[in-house]
Amino acid sequence: MGAQQVADRFAELYGAPPEGVWAAPGRVNLIGEHTDYNDGFVMPFALPHQAVAAVSRRTDGVLRLHSADVEGGITELRLDDLAPGGDHDWTAYPAGVVWALREAGHEVTGADVHLASTVPTGAGLSSSAALEVVIALALNDLYDLGLKGWRLARLCQRAENVYVGAPTGIMDQTASACCEAGHALFLDTRDLSQRQIPFDLAAEGLRLLVVDTQVKHAHSGGEYGKRRAGCEKGAALLGVDALRDIPYDGLDAALARLGDEADVVPLVRHVVTENERVERTVALLRAGDPRAIGPVLTEGHASLRDDFRISCPELDLVVDTALAGGALGARMTGGGFGGSAIVLAEAADVDTLTKSVEEAFAAAGFTAPRVFEAVPSAGARRLV
Repeated sequence: MGAQQVADRFAELYGAPPEGVWAAPGRVNLIGEHTDYNDGFVMPFALPHQAVAAVSRRTDGVLRLHSADVEGGITELRLDDLAPGGDHDWTAYPAGVVWALREAGHEVTGADVHLASTVPTGAGLSSSAALEVVIALALNDLYDLGLKGWRLARLCQRAENVYVGAPTGIMDQTASACCEAGHALFLDTRDLSQRQIPFDLAAEGLRLLVVDTQVKHAHSGGEYGKRRAGCEKGAALLGVDALRDIPYDGLDAALARLGDEADVVPLVRHVVTENERVERTVALLRAGDPRAIGPVLTEGHASLRDDFRISCPELDLVVDTALAGGALGARMTGGGFGGSAIVLAEAADVDTLTKSVEEAFAAAGFTAPRVFEAVPSAGARRLV
């Protein structure tokens, strides 16, 4: 989606050119699933797919929103009326960001916004975080708020948690705001420390495919919240602030202490082992051995499927078919209950693997998947 195209449409809608155009990407999480709200480790990277926003300031306390991707005209909201639970459609995301900024004491007096996004919705690729971050960055620049990327991510997370009502962690917004091209972001979600890990698969003759199963999920749905509540229960029973505090070499002892808490044991096991998988992946990439991360990805899928219980038949079919076809590794990515899987493969095998997955979906009677290459891309930035 070109910046000029979005700017031109803004001018048609609002009668004047925008003050600027900004972009924020969706993301793929390489490894580290459902660890972010447990103060753990994650490793996302930004996609070339992005939300683009043309924005101008207003001084009358009015927020006007329009999306190229949603049928309908301009939505007009008064800033003083913004409150959690008041919006129930796509406008809740940008409105929630404005609410969070104002609640934090930042003087935002209104805006005209036109949005367009190429991030697939409901695919586990953080379309909502891209939408939030692009608005936050635009208002940060226009109102000279001076907020760094990690702080914008925090405000966007608050918008999604409190205003929208989705109990997501900090990973998605931080990835959108802070990732760098050609790198994966090793993020400690407790202190928000970051390390950019070089991740140039093409130079190694490798590719990472995203397979969007077309099965939609919603983070505000009850099952995601149940998993988070179960993790918090496990931490409380074990007497720690978060499951991050259970060391990998102390996992067996911790599980034994949980006794017959059958609903909590597998959740704790997943989070602790997943943190170890993130650290293992970082070590392998820093050692220059990207092929070796394949089995780690596959381990992660088994844990999400069996312990966290958030996979689905379509995601399992992608992983099983890709591995049978010679992929180096594969796993579901994102919140689960649908969305996307990732497949690490030799470049020469991409076409064959893609065809195998498509044929397997057709044979199972599933909706045809969308398959594309994931290229580590730049984080949020001003375009014009």
